[in-house]
Amino acid sequence: MSTGYYDENADRFFADTAHADMSQARRRFVEALAPGARILDAGCGSGRDALAFREAGFEVTAFDGSAQMARRASAHTGLEVLHLTFDQVTWREAFDGLWSCASLLHVPRAELPGVMARLRDALVPGGVWEMSFKLGTGERQAYGRHFTDLDEASARVLIAEVGGLETLDLTLGRDVRPGRENEGWVNLLVRRAG
Repeated sequence: MSTGYYDENADRFFADTAHADMSQARRRFVEALAPGARILDAGCGSGRDALAFREAGFEVTAFDGSAQMARRASAHTGLEVLHLTFDQVTWREAFDGLWSCASLLHVPRAELPGVMARLRDALVPGGVWEMSFKLGTGERQAYGRHFTDLDEASARVLIAEVGGLETLDLTLGRDVRPGRENEGWVNLLVRRAG
């Protein structure tokens, strides 16, 4: 995966992402949750979204596979951000919502169904999950990171492979970071089958 890149470039990545405006995606996600719901921010990066969820009154647990990013996210959010990789997730039916913004895209395509099934199991039945991937097809290496890109069709195939998930919404969007507006994203909101 790409944790080494984030350990080596944590300061720059934090500066580039900590204040990106993800309010529209967060709004869609929290509208599907009850007030005070338990949210897992899986691959939280800078902690930007975990902080927004906590400030909105949700009970937040966050983790990141990069020790350096987890350290910076802890300082940024005031939360104890856990240093975990996706394959270390063992929660079962512990969260009402799961947020994985631009994190699962670093998992090789062959490993995604297993990783996502592990995360799905962390949700209560009926729990909602927001995830995003860069728009494209196939896998690539760029700047020391692995990317699994999806388009609408391959995103639907992946959700079917994981099983136990119902797609509530699938949208295509643009990157919100300055200078990156030409980069496309696939955003999925799914629900764990009850």
